[in-house]
Amino acid sequence: MSEVKKIATRASYGNALVELGKKHENVVVLDADLAAATQTGVFKKEFPERHIDCGIAECNMTGIGAGLASTGKVPFVSTFAMFAAGRAFEQVRNSIGYPKLNVKIGATHGGISVGEDGATHQCCEDFALMRVIPGMVVACPSDDIEAKALVEAAYEHQGPVYMRFGRLAVPVINDRPDYKFELGKGIVLREGKDLTIIANGLCVAPSLEAAEKLAAEGIEAKVINIHTIKPLDEELVIASAKETGKVVTVEEHSVIGGLGGAVCECLAENAPVPVKRIGINDVFGESGPAAALLEKYGLDAEGIYKSIKEFL
Repeated sequence: MSEVKKIATRASYGNALVELGKKHENVVVLDADLAAATQTGVFKKEFPERHIDCGIAECNMTGIGAGLASTGKVPFVSTFAMFAAGRAFEQVRNSIGYPKLNVKIGATHGGISVGEDGATHQCCEDFALMRVIPGMVVACPSDDIEAKALVEAAYEHQGPVYMRFGRLAVPVINDRPDYKFELGKGIVLREGKDLTIIANGLCVAPSLEAAEKLAAEGIEAKVINIHTIKPLDEELVIASAKETGKVVTVEEHSVIGGLGGAVCECLAENAPVPVKRIGINDVFGESGPAAALLEKYGLDAEGIYKSIKEFL
């Protein structure tokens, strides 16, 4: 069996920006002295006159992005998730969200898979922070193909978009002819009748693996990739909950306020069923190899499988 191709979605982000820049002259890219890490350096090499390094000044960069958007440009403001959603929150809220400006935020290095950089850089709060800003679209792609499609869709969308990309190389799972990306629309990857697994980002691939392990025991899990946390595909979430009677959410984010929170809010009002949220359980991360951290915090296939077995 051939090795599954793995690509970090931060690399997908950089490559997608170059393709976008070739098609649209109003695309500009800003970074905060992290062009190599965020992969915006490839855009800088191709379009140096449309790339602005703002230095280690994320709040200022956010304001510059807002200003550029007010002149008709489509700025992609890029830095680590910890700085984009955390350090610059007030500027994102007041300078981008409040005036509903057409700024796209490319936040890389989200979640504990940042690895050895440790708790200070492992942002597991960004979905919650960005989701609460009125009008902000919040998305987290599962692989290279989806990440590139997200960047294109973000450009086409009129208004602010927060995109989270990862440092760790992840399997390409959407390489199929029928794949279609649409903001706010979940994708059913596997049918099942016994429970629904809703995942996003790098948790989609191990959730599919966990579903296969469950299937070997006669438990058929429906698996949904919810790449857009806001707006949530409520229609699909409600229909799946009613169909299977149980829901499990899986995300590389705090169990508070992210995908799990959004799903619970939706189901509490429309289709109350038992829900298990799998994610970071109200703790900070720690320094260590990404794969080891995902295993320790129960976000690998085995950990997801065990959590679901306990839930059932």
